[in-house]
Amino acid sequence: MTIKIRKQDALAYHAEGQPGKIEVVPTKSVSSQLDLALAYSPGVAEPCLEIEKNEDDAYKYTAKGNLVGVISNGTAVLGLGDIGAQASKPVMEGKGVLFKKFAGIDVFDIEINEKDPDKFVEILKSLEPTFGGINLEDIKAPECFRIEERLKKEMNIPVMHDDQHGTAIISAAGLLNALELIGNKKIEDLKIVVNGAGAAAVACTDIYISLGARKENIIMCDSKGVIRKDRENLGPMKAQYATDKDLHSLSDAMEGADFFLGLSVAGVLDKSDIQKMADDPIVFALANPSPEIDYNVAMKTRKDIIMATGRSDHPNQVNNVLGFPYIFRGALDIRATAINEDMKLAAVYALADLAKQPVPDIVTKAYDDEKIQFGKEYLIPKPLDPRLITHISPAVARAAMESGVARSEITDWENYHMQLQQRIGIDDKMMTRIITRAKRDPKRIVFAEAHDLKVLKAAQILHEEKIAFPVLLGNQKIIHDLINEHQLDLCDCPVIDTYDPAEDERREKYAMHYYEKRKRKGATQYEARKLMRDRNYFGSMLVEHDEADALISGLTKDYPKTILPALQIIGMEPRVRRVAGMYIINSKRGTYFFADTTVNVDPTPEQLVDIIGMTSRVVQLFNVKPRVAVLSYSNFGSSKGHIPEKAIKTVQLAREKYPDLTIEGDIQANVALDTILQQENYPFSELADEGANTLIFPDLASGNIAYKLVMEIGGAEAIGPVLLGMRKPVHILQLGSSVRDIVNMAAIAVVDAQLYTERTK
Repeated sequence: MTIKIRKQDALAYHAEGQPGKIEVVPTKSVSSQLDLALAYSPGVAEPCLEIEKNEDDAYKYTAKGNLVGVISNGTAVLGLGDIGAQASKPVMEGKGVLFKKFAGIDVFDIEINEKDPDKFVEILKSLEPTFGGINLEDIKAPECFRIEERLKKEMNIPVMHDDQHGTAIISAAGLLNALELIGNKKIEDLKIVVNGAGAAAVACTDIYISLGARKENIIMCDSKGVIRKDRENLGPMKAQYATDKDLHSLSDAMEGADFFLGLSVAGVLDKSDIQKMADDPIVFALANPSPEIDYNVAMKTRKDIIMATGRSDHPNQVNNVLGFPYIFRGALDIRATAINEDMKLAAVYALADLAKQPVPDIVTKAYDDEKIQFGKEYLIPKPLDPRLITHISPAVARAAMESGVARSEITDWENYHMQLQQRIGIDDKMMTRIITRAKRDPKRIVFAEAHDLKVLKAAQILHEEKIAFPVLLGNQKIIHDLINEHQLDLCDCPVIDTYDPAEDERREKYAMHYYEKRKRKGATQYEARKLMRDRNYFGSMLVEHDEADALISGLTKDYPKTILPALQIIGMEPRVRRVAGMYIINSKRGTYFFADTTVNVDPTPEQLVDIIGMTSRVVQLFNVKPRVAVLSYSNFGSSKGHIPEKAIKTVQLAREKYPDLTIEGDIQANVALDTILQQENYPFSELADEGANTLIFPDLASGNIAYKLVMEIGGAEAIGPVLLGMRKPVHILQLGSSVRDIVNMAAIAVVDAQLYTERTK
C-alpha cells in the first residue's frame, strides 16, 4: 500500500509542538545545586581527568557508547537527489528516530555542507571523540565509496554507509533462503543480473560474491544497458563488474538468468523478460515506490517465481530497518573499531536463520496472519518481529569479538539478551502491532463527532491507511465544508446527518427500538424520537443494528454523557456487572495498564474482581502477560483502613476466580514496580521477580489522578480510555484528544470488533 502524503500534513507533523522529531533528554538528576555541580563544574573535572589518562573511559563516563552520528551532505536524499545538507536534516532526524525506536540507540544528526570527499572525510575524522559509531547516509556515488573506504581505514569506530550495506545484508539473507527453498541451485552457479549500478547495487553484488557468487556469472546494467568492458569512461566501481560477453541490453541479459536484482526504476522489466529467465527464477525488484516489474504481473507470469520488493504491501519486503539498528547495536555493545565483512555476514546469516524459526504469536497477531512460516512468501523476518534485536545484535557482537575488532567482551550472553530486550521495551511497537492487525480486516467505525476537524483528520488517516472504514455523523454541510477547506479525501466515507429527512425511516426504526428497550424505564415514544437526533444515540443504534462495527465518541462531551447512550442501547457483556475504563501508559520504563480510571467511583471487592478479569483479558490482547497489582497505601497489611481491607479482599476473591493469574496486593504503587525493593523486603510477593504491569486502583479518584499525573509530570503517553465490558465495541475518547489519540483508539476499536466477530461466529 502506498500512503498518500499531503504537503500540509507532512509540514504540520514536523512543525507542531516542538519543531523536529528529536530532543536531548538528561539521563541524570539535575534538580539540586549538588546535581548541577556534579554534572558540570567543578564535578565534571573528575571524569575528564580519568578520560585524559585512559581514552576508553569515555565509554564509562559519557554517552559515547550508545551514540551514533547520522551524517550526510545531502547529495543523494531519498528520491529527492542533491537537495543540500540543510534540506536533508528532516531525513537524518527520521533515521535517528528509527535507531532509537528499534535498538535504543541515541543519535546526533549532523549535516555537513561539504561535497568534496576529502574535505568531508577530514571533518568526520575530527568528530571521532564524539561518537561510538558513524552511520553515513544519502551521499551520492561514487563519492560515497571513497568516503566510506577512507573513514574505515582512518577511524577507530564503526562506520557504515547504510544505503550500500543495509540493502545488501537484507537482500543477501533473502537470497540464501530463496536458494534453500529451491534446493537445486548453488550461489556459485547462479547467473545474476543486477539492474542499477549505484552504491546499493555495487554493495549487494559485493556481498553476494562474499557468499560465493562468481564475478564472471554477474551481469550489471545501468540506464545505458549492459556495462561492458569496451564502454568508455567507466568509473572504477562500474569497471569491476564490466563484462565482455555479447550482451548489450537488459533484455539480452535476462535470457536464462537465475536471479534478478533491481535497484533502479519502475517498469524496466516486462512479462517477456521474466519468461526468459531460468527455472525457479528469483526476482528482487527493489525500486521504490514501484518495483521494476509489478508484483502481481510477475507472479501471474511465472508460477515458479520467488519474488521480493521494497514495498510493505507485498511479501518479502527488503527494508533496511531489518538491519542497521541491530548491526550498530551489536557493534556498540562490544566497542567495535569497525563494522567489517565478518560482522555484515553474521547479520546476513542471523536474518536468514530467524526467518526459518517458528514465528511467535506476537508476530502472527501483529500481522493477523496465522500462516506466516518459512516459504516463498516469507524469506526474511517481518520488521515488527521483536526477536530481531536479540538475534542479530548478538551475532554481530560475536563476529566482532572473533574477528578481532572488539575492545570489550560479552561473556554472559543470556544476560546480554535481557539487556537488549530492556533497551527497547514494548513501547509504541505495541500500538504499531495493533494498527498492523487492524489493517488485515478493517471495520466500520462510527465517529459521532465528525464535525470536528481532528476527527476528520483522523478519519483521513484511517481511510488512507486502510485501518478502518470511517462512518461520519454530523451536520453534512459543516463536514463537507471542512473536508473541502482542508483538502481531505473522504469522498468514499458515508456522512450521516441525524437531522436529514432522508434518514427519517431509519431514525423512526431506531426510535421504536429504543422505546421497546426503555419503555419500562420511563422512556416515551416522543423522547425516543427526540433522542435519535442525538449522534451518540444514533451512532449506538448503528452498532446495535450491525450497520457499523464500533462507535467512537467523547472528544467534545463529558465521559458520563457519552457513555450513557451506549449503555442504554448496546449494554454490557453477559455476566458483567459493571463496565470499566483502562488506560495504556507508555513510559520510558515500559508499558503499563491502569484500571479503573474512568467509570467506577468506589467499586466493591467483587466489582474490582470483575475489573481485574476484564483488564487482564484486554492486556492479553496486546500480547502481554498481565502481572496484576491491587494498589493501596499499605503493603501486605502494614496499615489499616478501608482501602487496604478492600485490596486484601479483592486479591483473595481474584485468586479464587483466576487461579492462573499473577496477582498481588494490597501493595503500594512504587513497591509493586520495584522488584529490588520487593526482593529485599517482601520476597514472597508474586511480583518480586518481574514487577507489576497491570495496576488496579481501589477507586476512581486514585486511578484518574494517577494517569493524569504520569502524563503531565512523568511525560508518559496515555492511550485510551479503553472501555471494558461492553457487549459490542464502544470506546470513549478523552476530552481534547489529539489526532494520533483518535487514530490509536480507532485501531483498538477495529481489533475489538475483529475479536467480537470471532466470538460470535
